[in-house]
Amino acid sequence: MMKQALLAACARTLIIGTMMAGSLAVPAAAQQAAPDAAMATVLADPRRGEDGARDQYRHPAETLAFFQVQPGMTVADYLPAGGWYTRVLVPYLGTSGHYIGLGPNVSGGSARQQESMGNLATSFPAQAAQWNLGQGAQISACNVDVCPDTLDGMVDRVLVFREFHNQLRFGWLHNDLVTIRRLLKPGGMVGMIDHRAPEDAPYSRTNGSAGYVRQSDVIAIMDAYGFDLVGESEINANPRDTKDYPGGVWTLPPSLRDATDETRPGLLAIGESDRMTLLFRKRD
Repeated sequence: MMKQALLAACARTLIIGTMMAGSLAVPAAAQQAAPDAAMATVLADPRRGEDGARDQYRHPAETLAFFQVQPGMTVADYLPAGGWYTRVLVPYLGTSGHYIGLGPNVSGGSARQQESMGNLATSFPAQAAQWNLGQGAQISACNVDVCPDTLDGMVDRVLVFREFHNQLRFGWLHNDLVTIRRLLKPGGMVGMIDHRAPEDAPYSRTNGSAGYVRQSDVIAIMDAYGFDLVGESEINANPRDTKDYPGGVWTLPPSLRDATDETRPGLLAIGESDRMTLLFRKRD
């Protein structure tokens, strides 16, 4: 049975099904779907440790329900970084699922980028093995320039958590989206979350350098690469985020970059950033 608390949290989600040329709206049943008992078990697992403190801002159960992620799927998680969502997805997808860490082509990038994001096929599974994930999904990884052909058309979902701004500012976006289309099954979907800039913000605040991007730009770019918007949710919205920090979004938790004893309490009261939550379907 579904947990009562999760049902109540899911009721806060606002989902707007959007029809665009060649797309299908998210089914009504999926729009109203509450997080299931398997997800509740994953989130309650004591092995998550400090990860659970971020649930109030990231709403993993409601977010993954909106993205229609289900156990047994093959899911590519773009730039899993420290693995916060890895530690939710791997046990939730289960032993019949496949989790893929997906990274950009950083062969021409900085030494730091190459060290932290290069050769994910080797480095990421070794990192994930340290996270005590138990009997969960198969784990693999690849960078977009070397993803094996055997993955073509095999992926149910690609999830991009707070990385579109990096794809934009570092020039990764074209190669990433071309590869994402190649990996997805016909009708496969992309779940996208990122820090939302005001629609009237100047370019210097919407080009990714401050961490924020305009929702209309994300939708337009995804459309240009053959992805139809099929749904929006406000589950990760935060109206307290003023989005005007000189240091960009990293001023807020969890980074709290340059926070002082005086500013830290106010920043913690704001919480994590205001975020768009969008679902796209691959257009044939």
